[in-house]
Amino acid sequence: MARRPRRGRGRPPAGPERRDSLVAAAFAVIAREGFEGLRMRGVAADAGLDHSTVHHYFASKEELIEAVVADATGRFRSTTPAAGTGAERLRAHLDALATRIVAEPELHIVLRELDLRAKRDAGLLATIQAHERGWRASLTAVADLARREGALNPVITPETAAELIISTVKGASLNAATARDVCAGLAALLTGSGTS
Repeated sequence: MARRPRRGRGRPPAGPERRDSLVAAAFAVIAREGFEGLRMRGVAADAGLDHSTVHHYFASKEELIEAVVADATGRFRSTTPAAGTGAERLRAHLDALATRIVAEPELHIVLRELDLRAKRDAGLLATIQAHERGWRASLTAVADLARREGALNPVITPETAAELIISTVKGASLNAATARDVCAGLAALLTGSGTS
């Protein structure tokens, strides 16, 4: 079994910083050991805290996992530009996601671990779906704008465009070496031109 790296001396301050350190530790454990390696004691050890402290902030492992999902999905809130044409915004979003896949592979390892676990865990599936609902709605709205501007491939509905983006990004995140080409290719299929 791989040894967990220990934090330096001193614990995180009480309050939101301590809670955040526990979420970051859980994220790191999932990235390093997979979902099956996630143990409350190990999270506490990674955060440099006594294991009883975890239960002060999270009543259950499920609550901690929900916090990890919220943290991981929250990192994508700024990836869709607010300005530009629909096609420009879709291309920029796909480019930002490809960049994130390359720059933060651990983020995508954690997200895919959670996706796989959600296939066997209805509660986790509901949590992930709730977080993806906003992404799906945002993508659909931007794709609809591109459709109204005449820039969305006419055989693809805005809803299908959103599903194609979500599915492609999840798949592309499994191979960072090809993520840029895959996302650029999807942009071209959706809007008739590649990323700029």
